[in-house]
Amino acid sequence: MKLIDTKDAVGHVLCHDLTRIVPGESKDAQFRKGHVVTEEDIPMLLSMGKDHLYVWEVDENTLHENEAADILAGLCESAHMRRGDVKEGKIELFATEDGVFTVDVPRLDALNDLPDIMVATRHTNSAVKAGDKLGGTRIIPLLIDRKHMEEAQALVGPEPLMKLTPFRKGIKAGIVVTGNEVFHGRITDKFTPVVERKLAAFGVPLTERRTSDDNPEHIVAAINEVRAAGVDIVLCTGGMSVDPDDRTPAAIRDSGAQIITYGAPVLPGAMFLLGYYEDGTPVMGLPGCVMYSRASIFDIVLPRVITGMRISRRDLTRLGNGGLCLQCDVCTYPNCGFGKE
Repeated sequence: MKLIDTKDAVGHVLCHDLTRIVPGESKDAQFRKGHVVTEEDIPMLLSMGKDHLYVWEVDENTLHENEAADILAGLCESAHMRRGDVKEGKIELFATEDGVFTVDVPRLDALNDLPDIMVATRHTNSAVKAGDKLGGTRIIPLLIDRKHMEEAQALVGPEPLMKLTPFRKGIKAGIVVTGNEVFHGRITDKFTPVVERKLAAFGVPLTERRTSDDNPEHIVAAINEVRAAGVDIVLCTGGMSVDPDDRTPAAIRDSGAQIITYGAPVLPGAMFLLGYYEDGTPVMGLPGCVMYSRASIFDIVLPRVITGMRISRRDLTRLGNGGLCLQCDVCTYPNCGFGKE
């Protein structure tokens, strides 16, 4: 750092906070460390008795923290996001749409491995609402060598680190409830109201309902009826275990779906099924835990399905780390580690 005359300080970066005292009113920093002095600041600085200032020695090879944060934000942001104001070298990104937020975690890790650089985000595959904070960027020192930022840009490349996929609007869901006990009226269907409530939280109406006994052909026929009604998501409940009387997984396969997975490393939700039809319509077989658990595999997968994101088997098998719900006395999902990658 160096000492210069205040009148010559325009464009220079302050090394320290500068406090202004107004007797009987306030005592606070008028200018923060890292502030870039402007022409308009000079009268105020002189009125504070600052005829000289300690400033950082900046050259063409050095970037101020605000400039560096701007570069980092550019590496992260994409459509449906907005920047907050830069403050003390930090820029935060916010959602402008409801949807699912995803992060390229390997590239994020590589970026944070670079010295003096940090980007912090919420978990990838998080469901978010417009206005939610997505992440923040800054450098650790006040100034950074330009070549370090160029290295960061080369590492990340042209594709942003973050993405927000909005929820589809105007889509509908249909449900097929299976089981002799429900079909013959021996018990009341308590599954459908739970599913309907979870869908409604994302603005998706449950427009088609069919009930079938355990006959696989009847289940297939019910699924076909729901699909023919033009729904965008097909859900099947009941008969999802390995009990010989549970025929729903085979019926879903016989209805023409390509099964992505039957089973997932998530508790509750191990007997979950996901498949797709040729036209891209997803079908999910929901295990009984969805009906009575506050959070389950269905809550993890549903937001992605509503966006239209195509889910692979690998996407689901990677849920094991964090896939154990702790069944807390007071459930705070989704503000907990369950289902977070």
